[in-house]
Amino acid sequence: MKALIIDDEELARAVVREHLAAHPDVEVAAECADGFEALKAAAEFRPDLIFLDIQMPKLDGFEVLELLEAEGRRPAVVFVTAYDQHALRAFEAHAVDYLLKPFSKERFEAALAKARLLRDAQAMAPPPATELAASARQGRPLERIVVKDGPKVTVIHLDRLDWVQAQDDYVLLRTEGKNLLKQQTLASLEAQLDPNRFIRIHRSYLLNLDRLVRIEQDTKEHRDAILRDGARLPVSRAGYQRLRELWEGA
Repeated sequence: MKALIIDDEELARAVVREHLAAHPDVEVAAECADGFEALKAAAEFRPDLIFLDIQMPKLDGFEVLELLEAEGRRPAVVFVTAYDQHALRAFEAHAVDYLLKPFSKERFEAALAKARLLRDAQAMAPPPATELAASARQGRPLERIVVKDGPKVTVIHLDRLDWVQAQDDYVLLRTEGKNLLKQQTLASLEAQLDPNRFIRIHRSYLLNLDRLVRIEQDTKEHRDAILRDGARLPVSRAGYQRLRELWEGA
């Protein structure tokens, strides 16, 4: 098995590496200190197994996993973290195991045995990327959106996201004067965002309420949302009703 060790703490990587040294059938292809390094190493080495920390700089473990799946690459994953509150999300994301630091040699051996069984059973078929995105974030709104365009990865913090437009199986994300495309449906992205902050104003548009200046009504049936930068987005009757309910409840 070819493995990657992904953790921003050098000591934590060394512990995993030391445990793996007792298993000559497992090759440590690379060690990575952040999510961007992990994506590069995964593209280069095509690992069968990754030991993945969750809280890391630049990209967290779930974001790394989402991007790997979006590229059609899903190795077996053993999460290694100091925080037990992510365990449910990890298993919803189909992790092989969840090691809570500090862990024993016996606990590590059990996780590695599960990874071997998974490989031998040829049961590493990944869930769709959209399923991972929904399950990994279940129960809490997104804080940022990760977009991959070839070798380039862009992290959009939600306070910089103006609006989102549906484009078939993609969404167009408007941020800081730029348009970025992400392969995801508008409905699945909407389910991951804070409903008090991002409102479906039209069947094709989600709006960051912080960008809204006013609503203009051109005709009895047609309204536009006017944004801070002067952009105009269509507002449907149902979208206008959602805005009114939000305003009245504020």
